[in-house]
Amino acid sequence: MGFTETQPGLFLGCSTHHSSASSNSIQSVPLQLLDQKEDQIRVESGDDHDKDEKFNLLLLGHSICLKRSRDVSGFTPNASKCLAVEPVGLEARRAAVRSWGNQPLSSADPEVHEIMEKERHRQFKGIELVASENFVCRAVMEALGSHLTNKYSEGMPGARYYTGNQNIDQIELLCYERALAAFCLDPEKWGVNVQPYSCTSANFAVYTGLLLPNDRIMGLDSPSGGHMSHGYYTPGGKKVSAASIFFDSFPYKVNPQTGYIDYDKLEERAVDYRPKILICGGSSYPREWDYARFRHIADKCGAVLMCDMAHISGLVAAKECASPFDYCDIVTSTTHKSLRGPRGGIIFYRKGTKLRKQGMHQSNGDDSNHYDFEEKINFAVFPSLQGGPHNNYIAALAIALKQVATPEYKAYMQQVKRNAQALANALLRRKCRLVTGGTDNHLLLWDLTALGLTGRNYEKVCEMCDITLNKTAIFGDNGALSPGGVRIGTPAMTTRGCVEADFETMAEFLLRAAQITVNVQREYGKLQKDFIKGLQNNKDIVDLRNRVETFASQFAMPGYDI
Repeated sequence: MGFTETQPGLFLGCSTHHSSASSNSIQSVPLQLLDQKEDQIRVESGDDHDKDEKFNLLLLGHSICLKRSRDVSGFTPNASKCLAVEPVGLEARRAAVRSWGNQPLSSADPEVHEIMEKERHRQFKGIELVASENFVCRAVMEALGSHLTNKYSEGMPGARYYTGNQNIDQIELLCYERALAAFCLDPEKWGVNVQPYSCTSANFAVYTGLLLPNDRIMGLDSPSGGHMSHGYYTPGGKKVSAASIFFDSFPYKVNPQTGYIDYDKLEERAVDYRPKILICGGSSYPREWDYARFRHIADKCGAVLMCDMAHISGLVAAKECASPFDYCDIVTSTTHKSLRGPRGGIIFYRKGTKLRKQGMHQSNGDDSNHYDFEEKINFAVFPSLQGGPHNNYIAALAIALKQVATPEYKAYMQQVKRNAQALANALLRRKCRLVTGGTDNHLLLWDLTALGLTGRNYEKVCEMCDITLNKTAIFGDNGALSPGGVRIGTPAMTTRGCVEADFETMAEFLLRAAQITVNVQREYGKLQKDFIKGLQNNKDIVDLRNRVETFASQFAMPGYDI
């Protein structure tokens, strides 16, 4: 049957059933396709005294029962009734969308808004010394909270699984360009993927793309300053990170006397263990990395050399530390630490002709003279490990990377280093023990064991005084459950405008917090549940907190004003 013709042999039968009636009234109505002349269906009803009314629709021999509630007031037997749906006015529909979709957060969800306002004030009145945290600018915040979060764009630019991505493609391609430019990389020799949700996700994508299950990786041990995404076992042998669950990991360590990486033992271990990927970079290492030595070791054992520069990527971009791009095959990073961007990850990989012949075996997957990382890594990110990218994040990253390429950003990173040196020197003058005796970058490690303290208790005292930093394992610790030190970083407070003299003041606050911790621990003991009792209504803590808040509130906060 053609759709332009009607078929008069089809009938729509409607029958009305009443629960108390003994007879039914049925009317058959010709059913016409695509050429209805009436907008309403009329049915005849017999006598009915009930409020419930049933309609049987007979369509192509099949009965469909509909039931509706009737208003029997004023009902006239055998009267014709009209079943019709009145269209809702366009303005009414627009108003409904606006009433739901255009409310400010304070109106839409006062409970969440109140908690967020508390966090805003906590950030403003406190001293932020967590080395992996920073404050983003207003432009980055606007992109993160933008309409870009609405779009689904699985795949890569030009090869999406959904249509309507022409603008999203432009943003991601612009982010590529800015990422390469920020680190002065030749786009003919380096590629980049900006879709990972975090650096841990980026690292695992590299492993997934280049390795088979149970292949070997080798990174810095976590108590020595490495990151768990590089593989980590507890002293009891429990596999903590997914990197150790799905791949075999074997760590190298720092020298227990100096705190520096022992490159001779690293080379000896790597040659014996023969990892497929050798990883440099860490989360709590305050000194420079010898990338040339790592390259030599990787070539000797036939490994891909990967750097996780999550903590120092801002310093690398500003050329304030050695660059892993001169020696490494793959470089990963977070984007929210010293880069001062949104929270996410990024992967750089070599492409084109190989610069060197790898050592004893080919770990790139083939014997060609060209790198084959690009396709493998991109496929690992999507579809192997992730779904659609977070387009609001990618736009925010593009904004941050534009700032990274400016002289102002370089000046910022120079100040970050000067502040770290000032803080380290202030603590050393007060006879504090720092791992490696100082710092070359943005962070320092304070060994609290000389004071008889644990990082956990000291961290808690600082938090109650509105100073945020984090406990960290010190080489020789049994693990991260009861670490013997704290990690302190300068990027966040430098973002707020602090200089060397301000970090001298912060050193005084840190020493006072240590004294409070010693006093409370002497009276209540090290066990934290007992230790915390001594913090309640502690006048010394109240006094230090007031001093901290007065000090921190002097400085501006990017993105918003209090």
